[in-house]
Amino acid sequence: MAGRGTLVGGWALAIVAIAAFCWLGQWQLGRQHEKQAMLDAVSATLASRAPLPLSAAADPGRARAHDWAAGEGRFADAPAVLLDNQQRSGRAGVRAYRAFAPASGTPPLLVDLGWIALPGDRALPDVPRPPGVHRIEGLLAPPPSHGLGPTGFAVGDDGTLLAVGLDPAALSAPLRQPALAPRVLRLDPAAPLGYARDLDVLPNTLPPERHLGYAFQWFALALAVLATALVLTFRRSRR
Repeated sequence: MAGRGTLVGGWALAIVAIAAFCWLGQWQLGRQHEKQAMLDAVSATLASRAPLPLSAAADPGRARAHDWAAGEGRFADAPAVLLDNQQRSGRAGVRAYRAFAPASGTPPLLVDLGWIALPGDRALPDVPRPPGVHRIEGLLAPPPSHGLGPTGFAVGDDGTLLAVGLDPAALSAPLRQPALAPRVLRLDPAAPLGYARDLDVLPNTLPPERHLGYAFQWFALALAVLATALVLTFRRSRR
């Protein structure tokens, strides 16, 4: 009886492990399909570049979508926002954002001006406000993912905000804006404003191929547990 109880207990643990590994594999497959669909949608948007007005950034129904937008306005008299922990070509840096007020009077939005390298002492760069009226265009996108950690920011001596994660709702008050659109504008790399940039929508995150690789690993672990349980059961039955 003790041997049978051990066998049943061992299979129970094996089934729990197999179920967990399969769930993780399915989750990774879901992430792979989700990111591939997003890349396909972005490619179609960039191929057409049919601009929407900048007011589309504030559309709650499109908060997770990617659209091309264009319009005129001014950069708000507000501090710059520097998004920390941004890698480019293996170098550490920050991504610079400034609030932009459309001439149409619609809610302001954060504009991604590009990436700036940080020196060894991590002295924050100066990001001056572009004066005058500008016509800007680029890719409306959700704020960059910051992972599982909380968002937050620190205020520098000159008022610049050094942010860990980008939450427009939380940044509206320190930027002295009544509200900020939930999407940001990834400025067209061809525009004369700003710094080094591109329209990569998966910076510092895993591409679909990596998720597929991780899914394969989880399914392989599930298969290994099943094979081990079967081998041990066969050996026990022979004894």
